Amino acid sequence: MFSRAPPPNHRLKVTAGTSYAPETHQTVTVNSPSPVHLQSDHLSTNLWVRIKDYTGYPTSSPQTSPYFTHPTFSTNLYSLTFTFTPTHNINGNDLLFGNDFDHPIRSYLPPGFNTALKIVKSMLDPSLDGDAYADKPYLYSPGLASWNQFSVGGVKDESDDGQVDDDLIVLEGGTGSGGEVRKGCGVPDSAASRKSYFLDEAKRKRFVFEEGRTYAADFGNGYLDFNEFAIQIPGISFHIGKYVSEKNNVLRYVLKDRGTGEVYLVVCFTVALEGADGEDGEGEDDEDGEEGKRDGEVDDVD
Repeated sequence: MFSRAPPPNHRLKVTAGTSYAPETHQTVTVNSPSPVHLQSDHLSTNLWVRIKDYTGYPTSSPQTSPYFTHPTFSTNLYSLTFTFTPTHNINGNDLLFGNDFDHPIRSYLPPGFNTALKIVKSMLDPSLDGDAYADKPYLYSPGLASWNQFSVGGVKDESDDGQVDDDLIVLEGGTGSGGEVRKGCGVPDSAASRKSYFLDEAKRKRFVFEEGRTYAADFGNGYLDFNEFAIQIPGISFHIGKYVSEKNNVLRYVLKDRGTGEVYLVVCFTVALEGADGEDGEGEDDEDGEEGKRDGEVDDVD
């Protein structure tokens, strides 16, 4: 799905919704100061997607965001920032965040993938779990142990007007009564300590995302480059494939419930082809997709 530099007719578009069904998704204006608002029976959410030096769809998207000038996020290349207010309690051990796919991707995985996964788990996210070789691959982490920044907010009646700030920056901590909630649950103050704290399943189970309370999270890093369609982590670089196939052109982030299987938020990063249909350009044929599989490789392993 990724290559060193995208062919000139390959461009990224981002959509989001509260289910896997793409026809229900909204187009996300990347780097917009205003969020996409989504509502379901399970939660309401506001979402900002930021990508540094963005050149994808919609073409009206700003190229960058003030987010990347903040000292906490200056090394990030992209970010998913979101707030969510559950309509019912959700156990902290059940709320998962990560990537999944509707189809097998094992033929697209390059040599060295398992090594890269071990590096990610040891250096970036020890809570990561899943099976990339399954018929429906997935890599999930408990949100509490994986989000870069996590803030606990107030309940509905603590808000003056329900308005959401433009260009929201989420930093570790709490607002309103959320600070006391964190303390009452024994959650450490720093992001690193909080992630380490919630590696313990028993501690996650004691935490409850409360009905009517607003939470905010930020997830991003400097390892996934959506402009060059490359993954670069310490010690290893991936430039995977020369072609994008119609069946293998989406990287999907999901917020879901481990216990019930309910899906709360889906964000799709889709590599689209420019063509006669403009922003809805079609993917290349299956033959090109198969060639992309054969050409997938690890470019550099230190």
